[in-house]
Amino acid sequence: MATLAIEKLHPEFGARITGIDLREPLDEETAEEIRAAIDEYSFVHFPEQPFDDDRQLAFTRRLGEPEPNHVILGQEGRIEYFGTIGNVAADGSKRGNDHKKTIFQTGNNMWHSDSSFREVPSFVSIMCAYEVPEEGGRTEYVSARAAYDRLPDETKAVIDPLVAVHDYVFSRSKVGEDAVTPSHAASLPPVKQKLVRTNPRTGAKNYYVGSHAKTIDGWSEADSRPLLDDLLERATGEEHVYSHAWRPGDLVIWDNRCLLHRGSGYDADKYRRYMRQTRVAGAGPTLTE
Repeated sequence: MATLAIEKLHPEFGARITGIDLREPLDEETAEEIRAAIDEYSFVHFPEQPFDDDRQLAFTRRLGEPEPNHVILGQEGRIEYFGTIGNVAADGSKRGNDHKKTIFQTGNNMWHSDSSFREVPSFVSIMCAYEVPEEGGRTEYVSARAAYDRLPDETKAVIDPLVAVHDYVFSRSKVGEDAVTPSHAASLPPVKQKLVRTNPRTGAKNYYVGSHAKTIDGWSEADSRPLLDDLLERATGEEHVYSHAWRPGDLVIWDNRCLLHRGSGYDADKYRRYMRQTRVAGAGPTLTE
């Protein structure tokens, strides 16, 4: 990517990339350069990219197969590739802190990897920011690849062969008992995912945990939670966090295979937040990687 300017954002991961207008049609060579940057940096930020939905979906397709929004698919049975992150409704009105959709999105304030609860989990998420609050509303990221590298060899030997069970209903029940509709829950049964994943291009390893990871396959919940909670704690220490302050025009791509992220909250009564997210589906089930 010699023609692009790359600025590292955190010692462990992340880069800001300038020198390209992503609104223009993306040729395969440039798309491949972006995929390579994702593999290397895990998080890539392209500032000052004023997108719209049509451009975002076209860009998403250049990186792979768009992933249907699981909430709309589970609740309404239809395919929609976008999700709105924030409190601005389709008619432009603002939802406050007490609105059920605002409360539902507080589940994103737990450390997680997008769609780890699907048999084929996400490759990347793509977020375009349009309206952002003056205070709060940051998104925090950590690298489970860097966290894996920090583990003692004996811990790596223990976790390398393990399989975790990821369960959307388990994680969203922490928001409220009625946070997931029956049809949505039925569309997302618990799935098994490799606990340790390997990047196919670079060979780098990471562990795959977060709020959706409920148990270790074949272990009781009582035995599973200490290991899963310890791995999450090791990854999310303050010194390992990159906190992204959103600006209108930001386009951010993050690698769900190896990054964890969470929202930091904002005052929805006071501020408007409107961001549009698409996701690219992974190459296949993690158990076959």
